[in-house]
Amino acid sequence: MELKNKVAVITGISKGIGHALCKQLLAKGVIVYGLGRNDAEDLSGENFHFISCDIRESAQVTTAFKEIFASVQNIHILINNAGLGYFGFLEDLQEAQWHEMFDTNVNGMFYCCKQVLPKMKQQQSGHIINIASTAALDGMAQVSGYCASKWAVKGLSESLYKEARDFGVKVTCVYPGSTKTDFFRNSPGIKPHDQMLMPEDVALMMIQALEMPDNFHTVNLEIRPLQVKKN
Repeated sequence: MELKNKVAVITGISKGIGHALCKQLLAKGVIVYGLGRNDAEDLSGENFHFISCDIRESAQVTTAFKEIFASVQNIHILINNAGLGYFGFLEDLQEAQWHEMFDTNVNGMFYCCKQVLPKMKQQQSGHIINIASTAALDGMAQVSGYCASKWAVKGLSESLYKEARDFGVKVTCVYPGSTKTDFFRNSPGIKPHDQMLMPEDVALMMIQALEMPDNFHTVNLEIRPLQVKKN
């Protein structure tokens, strides 16, 4: 797909993978609407539009997409990137942390998909990318809540791709391994390091999936560091 002048919506754009995606898509001439609680100072230009939005709140998501559709007729790309994790033994997880993970990682994705799917089906084209994690593929000790939320992302994505494909709409689920971002801010025992994946490289893989021909569908994209850092 030729990306120039296409319209993309990305959640969680202030840092990490979402930030890298914005920069790479803007460089391709894409019109980018970034949804998030925090803007990124170095994202600017006539093709970038920041909309303050807490995707955990359905009403805020609805308002944000009304604003977008007031300016553009179609959304060609939705990337559900916003996410967070808390770690520890299950009995030590606070209920508020559990709900925040599901409200962000699962419910926010659901709200955004509901906004774009009718239009994408009508236009017989579109690409939704949901960013899960390798935590959606393997259960991990002291990662139960985050794993549970990302397994939900995997299940929703696999079902949605089968619902949407007959309408010409692609759904891709991405499973990045450990990536050098601020994701680990809630895990004091893990510090980002250079043997992790780089957010720019993970973003590039998604850009390539977006650029593939219309009848080429990347359903699942698993990305891991080649070598794991040994303590």
